[in-house]
Amino acid sequence: MTIPESAERAFDAHDAYDRDGDEYELTTITFESRVKASETDDWAHEYTVVVRAPMLSSVVDGEVGPDLEAGWFDTLALRMEDAPDAIRDNLELDRLDVHEELGDAVVVFEFTWGNADRAPAVAKALAEYVEGTYMEGVVPGFDYTDPVDSLLASASQGDGTGTPL
Repeated sequence: MTIPESAERAFDAHDAYDRDGDEYELTTITFESRVKASETDDWAHEYTVVVRAPMLSSVVDGEVGPDLEAGWFDTLALRMEDAPDAIRDNLELDRLDVHEELGDAVVVFEFTWGNADRAPAVAKALAEYVEGTYMEGVVPGFDYTDPVDSLLASASQGDGTGTPL
């Protein structure tokens, strides 16, 4: 797949991304986040943002009951429907998919956007929304492992490096 030239220029110029083949990796959040851009039949480009966050049971030192994890995951998935509201522009998603894969909650946003220069910021805001919403949904009373324990410590210290709670 070839990255559209205008999207390539925009993502290459944005300091929050590192290029990895035909994708761009967001480097400003803890969870793995990648963006792809592709041509459409129109003047706009299609963007796919994929964020991988650990399932609750993957970051808890101990056991998480299946009902708790299912409820946690369902809540995360429902909250992802509000992600476009975190964007200052009027964003309509072409597709939203939240599924579990190999111990991760995987969130996939697809959207068509006409302003290639603004697309990196839109994709970044969506990925940050996933991480922030994830951290808001951390269940108290468990001992967490990386990366959640580090994010919790950063947020509680207010050092500006973690996602605010």
